[in-house]
Amino acid sequence: MEAVTLTFEMTVVLGVLAFTVFLFVSEIVRIDLAAIIVMVLLGLISQFPATANVADVAQLFDGFASNAVVSIIAVMIIGAGLDKTGIMGKVAAVILKRGGTTEGRIIPIISGTVGVISSFMQNVGAAALFLPVVSRISVRTEIPLSRLLMPMGFCAILGGTMTMVGSSPLILLNDLIISANSGLPDGQQMAPFSLFSVTPIGLCLILTGIVYFVVFGRWVLPKGSKTGDGTSAQSLKEYLRNIYGLHTDIVEISIPERHPCQRLTFDELMQKYHVYVIGSAVSGQRWFAPLITTQIETPCRLAVLGPIREIRAMVLNEDFTLHKDLEVFAEDYASTKSGVAELVIPPGSSLIGKTAHEIKFRKTYTASMLAIHRDEETLSYIETEDHEPTAIAEVPYKAGDTLVVHITWESLTRLTRNRDFVVVTQDFPREELRPRKLGWAMLFFAIALALILFSDVRLSLCLLVGASGMIVTRVLDIDEAYEAVSWSTVFLLASLIPLGQAVQNTGTAAWIAQQILALLDGWPLWGLQAGVAVLATVFTLVMSNVGATVLLVPLAVSIAMAAGGDPGIFALTVAISTSNSFLIPTHQVNALIMGPAGYKVMDFVKSGGIMTVLFLLVSLTVMNLVY
Repeated sequence: MEAVTLTFEMTVVLGVLAFTVFLFVSEIVRIDLAAIIVMVLLGLISQFPATANVADVAQLFDGFASNAVVSIIAVMIIGAGLDKTGIMGKVAAVILKRGGTTEGRIIPIISGTVGVISSFMQNVGAAALFLPVVSRISVRTEIPLSRLLMPMGFCAILGGTMTMVGSSPLILLNDLIISANSGLPDGQQMAPFSLFSVTPIGLCLILTGIVYFVVFGRWVLPKGSKTGDGTSAQSLKEYLRNIYGLHTDIVEISIPERHPCQRLTFDELMQKYHVYVIGSAVSGQRWFAPLITTQIETPCRLAVLGPIREIRAMVLNEDFTLHKDLEVFAEDYASTKSGVAELVIPPGSSLIGKTAHEIKFRKTYTASMLAIHRDEETLSYIETEDHEPTAIAEVPYKAGDTLVVHITWESLTRLTRNRDFVVVTQDFPREELRPRKLGWAMLFFAIALALILFSDVRLSLCLLVGASGMIVTRVLDIDEAYEAVSWSTVFLLASLIPLGQAVQNTGTAAWIAQQILALLDGWPLWGLQAGVAVLATVFTLVMSNVGATVLLVPLAVSIAMAAGGDPGIFALTVAISTSNSFLIPTHQVNALIMGPAGYKVMDFVKSGGIMTVLFLLVSLTVMNLVY
């Protein structure tokens, strides 16, 4: 190999690299702003004749149009489109049903699923699609998002090592092998790898990641309090207790077939036990806020709100079954979909003098009225320390009454346009799900996936086909598409691309590689392979994994030939190790999850440092055992 001499431009680039690491670790400024500062600094440095080749100013902002950045934008829009149809909520419900609400059971299911998906599509795409799912699970279980997103993100990266199409370096590897073969003797030609050649490595890495977070997660994961709903609304239980003195829980009960209570209406059951029936499910159909005049059908399940002592008394007296958790109604009563709101009856409202019974309140507004707050008095079916239970469905409304209701956010959004109410509650998710658009969303998601797997069309274009299709068919409108994009992630990645190009184009990367390889001279074969793996790991932290692969595969092949090793295994070591990107948030997946979970760079250093070491140990061990 031709010796590379350190130049002044290389020294400048090394200085910029050190400055970048300092900004990331110290977090003096936000990490996306730090990336922008570095990009601007490279542009200014290139204005001087002595450092004119550090960056091509004419291409300084090309990162914003790069394949990786456009792919991330498109996949965020696709994920938002799928979420808008409600399918992500259903996926979250299935995971909760299988995994319960404990961190130790949810992490393996989420991480394992994302790991498998990312083995056939770009890992950032898999992570972006599951981001809304994990957000909803965080809300329902009250597990902080920071405890779930890092295991999911790390396993998305690890999943890219399961097949030869799971990550860009592995996709590129066979082309590099063919190119390298032209310079090798006939007896030492490297055979290309088949689709599942790397599956044992990827499978062991995913299992390692899952076990790592399940066993050591309590110590290495951040203990943030941020959940995934993006709102500051209190839970239903806390809200009713703190504001109105109503001590309540939501539970699910089952009523067996031909039970005597089938002669009762919901209203009669509510008045008898001073509870609220806020949901019913019969023969596979669910009703949110069913009419209180409806007669109970059996067998059925009911969602009941009220003091837990009253609910238990009802279950015991009537021989109902009380379920430990919400199962059938988990999605309906998640805080991302429904919650408590306050509505004021203004002067001039057409509802003054009428009762909830008369206007069929539940049927008309798809809401359960829990209380009427009037003149510092709270009227409710539920008995409190200060007030007897009141049949509020028969209480005529007065101007100034505050109605406390349990309602879907979609219905509350509609009520903001109703002149009979003044909606006091403003801090709620104003999203309107579009389940009728599920067919269009799934069609364009399938088209994008098929293009990725079965065509040579550029990744960003494949994903933009899916994103554009969802916008054109009104799965979500263009403003919602813009809102779905995490622009801080976009600027972080796009601004770092010029730094990676500077490291590679000025020869800095080749010089660093030369210095490290010089240190490995005389090492045994396994030591050389480990050194190549560490070198690839370091390079992928400061430049694109594709750039690191292109640069290091020829070097690794040369080292293997000189030491009498298998050049194919050394080339594979580079392609696998460039996925070892956990230490700082420069990888696309890490940048994606950083904002929603509120991670700091040191969170990645703490959790990713151990994962980086485990990745090296496991991948090198499996490669040597299998190959």
